[in-house]
Amino acid sequence: MTNLPQELLAFGKKVLLVYGGGSIKKNGLYDEIVSLMKAADIELFELSGVEPNPRHSTVNKGAAICKSEEIDVRLAAGGGSTIDCAKGIAAAALTEDGDVWPLVSGGVWVTRALPVVAILTNAATGSEMDAWAVISNMDTNEKIGLGGSALIPRAAFENPEYSFSLPAYQTACGAFDIFNHVLDNYYLAGDATFDLLLEMQEAVMRTVVKWTPVAMKEPENYEARANLMWASSMALNTVLDGGTVHGCACHMMEHELSAYYDITHGHGLAILTPRWLSYILDDETAPAIYRLGTNVFGVEKGFAAMEGAKKAIEAVSAFCFETLGLKSTLSDLQIDKSHFKAMAEHACVGGSISGPKELTPDDVEKIYEMCL
Repeated sequence: MTNLPQELLAFGKKVLLVYGGGSIKKNGLYDEIVSLMKAADIELFELSGVEPNPRHSTVNKGAAICKSEEIDVRLAAGGGSTIDCAKGIAAAALTEDGDVWPLVSGGVWVTRALPVVAILTNAATGSEMDAWAVISNMDTNEKIGLGGSALIPRAAFENPEYSFSLPAYQTACGAFDIFNHVLDNYYLAGDATFDLLLEMQEAVMRTVVKWTPVAMKEPENYEARANLMWASSMALNTVLDGGTVHGCACHMMEHELSAYYDITHGHGLAILTPRWLSYILDDETAPAIYRLGTNVFGVEKGFAAMEGAKKAIEAVSAFCFETLGLKSTLSDLQIDKSHFKAMAEHACVGGSISGPKELTPDDVEKIYEMCL
């Protein structure tokens, strides 16, 4: 952290500190940042209260501050939601009206944005080292990704000690988000990938499976927190893709759950993932799903592909609902089927979701129903 002022001063002396509900004040990070800024004669402005699913209205508040105060750099201190919010601010601040939503809803690839520096406190979304942000509009029940080369943080500080104060639930949800980033984005790509990439993808998922329960039981275990931070950044920084990115079915489906019900993203993913795997399971996908079981969860080798794949899905389910202790159904989160049809249409963006198996809105609706 001693290098933080140097990184910020490369862009200017006016900094907007973006953070969430105040955890950085409880763990001492806020005081450390303020002290460093004062010592470096950096002028600090603040935007607090960033939501777990960051709102476009909050982004716009930050953009207004940047415009009125001529802010040079945004400093995001928190997890993925905070970093995403800062990225949205960085893009919106350069628009004429300071409104991020036209960029988000229009699918604009952002090539021009103000600089963002990140201090990571929660291993989860990988936003600290990628080109994406996800912004929610609760007025229209939409949660959509905003991407662009200009959104990649110019610097990111990852000190595992800043995540020591995370509750077990947030640790679990963040960790499963990491796991699903790999599974949902790159894995199960069939002949379109290389064995080296699969081995690297499996290493990240194994890291999550091994170290998450340790971090949950021993919150101040440095090795556990450090491994999860490494996994978070590696899962989405493009090193693992090798051209194999597909439709991210679980993320597309979960974004609708968060948009309509404002639930924790990683928890929604955990409920969806075993059901999605069961839904796409057939003779074509079984070998790859079985490989996931053997190489990530230690499922015994020697079974027929279909039987082994079913055991792999059981292992994923056990990890989500027994090891991580997450509630296993949408009903547990007071979600019913009343919006499923509209959610399925939105998830498919008027078409279908690509991946190991192409999913139509009808398929997505059925998967939601499997989760009740």
